Amino acid sequence: MAEKKVSILTAFKTIIWPRRNLVFIGLLLIIISKAASFVAPLSLKYLMDDIIPNKDVDFLKLLVGAVTLAILVQAITSFLLTKILSVQAQFLISELRAQVQKKVLSLPIRFFDNTKSGALVSRIMSDVEGVRNLIGTGLVQLVGGSVTAIVSLILLLRISWSMTLFTLIPLSIFALIALKAFKIIRPIFRNRGKIKAEVTGRLTETLGGIRVIKGFNAEEQESKIFEEGVTKLFENVKKSLTATAFMTSSSTFLLGIATTGVMGLGGYEIMSDNLTVGEFLTFTFLLGLMIAPIVQMSNIGSQLTEALAGLDRTEELMNITPEADEKNRTIILDDINGEIVFNDVSFAYEEDKDVLHNINFKVASGNVVALVGSSGSGKSTIAGLAATFLNPQSGMITIDGKDLSKVNLTSYRKHLGVVLQDEFLFEGSIRENILFPRPQATEAELQAAVKAAYVDEFTDRFEKGLDTLIGERGVKLSGGQRQRIAIARAVLADPKILILDEATSNLDTESEALIQKSLATLTEGRTTFVIAHRLSTIRKANQILVIENGRIAEQGTHDELIAKEGRYYNLFTYQARI
Repeated sequence: MAEKKVSILTAFKTIIWPRRNLVFIGLLLIIISKAASFVAPLSLKYLMDDIIPNKDVDFLKLLVGAVTLAILVQAITSFLLTKILSVQAQFLISELRAQVQKKVLSLPIRFFDNTKSGALVSRIMSDVEGVRNLIGTGLVQLVGGSVTAIVSLILLLRISWSMTLFTLIPLSIFALIALKAFKIIRPIFRNRGKIKAEVTGRLTETLGGIRVIKGFNAEEQESKIFEEGVTKLFENVKKSLTATAFMTSSSTFLLGIATTGVMGLGGYEIMSDNLTVGEFLTFTFLLGLMIAPIVQMSNIGSQLTEALAGLDRTEELMNITPEADEKNRTIILDDINGEIVFNDVSFAYEEDKDVLHNINFKVASGNVVALVGSSGSGKSTIAGLAATFLNPQSGMITIDGKDLSKVNLTSYRKHLGVVLQDEFLFEGSIRENILFPRPQATEAELQAAVKAAYVDEFTDRFEKGLDTLIGERGVKLSGGQRQRIAIARAVLADPKILILDEATSNLDTESEALIQKSLATLTEGRTTFVIAHRLSTIRKANQILVIENGRIAEQGTHDELIAKEGRYYNLFTYQARI
């Protein structure tokens, strides 16, 4: 499928037109600035042909005053252009970044499973930067430059049509070269964004996994991978620089020919008395005014090409369907009891490769269902479906009798709490991490959550208590301490439905004993899905599902399954021996 490209027209409608008032002011300022720039070259004719030969001092003073005023106007308009348009362009970039970040957060979990976080950071921060050339001085200069070039051309034709036509030949050749180059450069810029995102993604992973890298003495290996990435980026930049350099050298050569031709033709016209010295000097300056924006346009053209390439990638991201699916998810849950039913549910991460096959079970409101089985059997997938992180390929999941695929996600997830095996903590203090689901919670509510999860058991030993900074991802804490903070966070959220995915797997015996107590408090009266390898942690579950190869192999309470002497019995007695 061909990549969809953002056209100048699309960019105009979506970015420039909504800000037309500012752009219009910018255009007005640049027209005033360009008009002022004509004063100096046009005054040369009068200086050389009238003032100097006639020794007219009064006219000279007037002329110098007019040129000084024109220069002052140019300086003021240049300042205002930067102040108005460049600041607006940076505001637009911050606005777009916020929109893209909001869009990214609305995407389904599966998108994040297949995309590096560093690559997304690059897309949010870098891809939108080029738009400053659309709303900033770039586009306005392009228009202003075009106006200058046209006015200069008219004035040049009035002075000497033969010299003007001669200069247009190399300029036309240069214009054709520039158009061809822009077609080549745009895919290069687009590809650069992808390479940059890959390199940034890998770098983010490397920094996040520094302990693993050092632990396996793999610094050299990672450096080599990063080096390959930056070399790929360099090759891409080299291509665009080559195309840009070709344009620049072409302009130097062709404009040099035009200048040389003007010298020859101009000299001949003066000697033939068809042209005065003043007219020749005016022609030369006006030619500079016409050529400068054309050369500048090649640079602005590159900037606009880069901007459109970045917008291509941003548009691609903005067009991905969000997980909310507001058209179909119309059921709003104000309050829930928490009864969840899986009815003939199947799921596949890849087409025709089912991970779950026809799963059927019911969890009554406030009950605890435990999922056990070997790694890769489908336990976490069932939990992911219950959390609405995934959607079933077939079958139906209901919450209080309502089809979960039709329920508004925000209204469901406000009743949901999750404690994962590798619980994510944000950089900041312990207090901030516990308050994360409810920043406005009272101190009493916070302390109740802290006590319920036995967080105070270790924070009381810290000099700053709950205000202790924990480092990125909580690296300054032990696994048990991180897990207790995660449980306190879930207690404070006070959810009706709770997902505990291997919540006790990384813990020492002492931490596990404390966390078992806090989990007993946490699960009370809440519909809970517990995934655990340690079967001792789930003996009190109302229902245990033994999952094997994506199917429910056994189902019942602990005592019922032990009495059956089947798969659960084997797992339990094996662990007891260990």
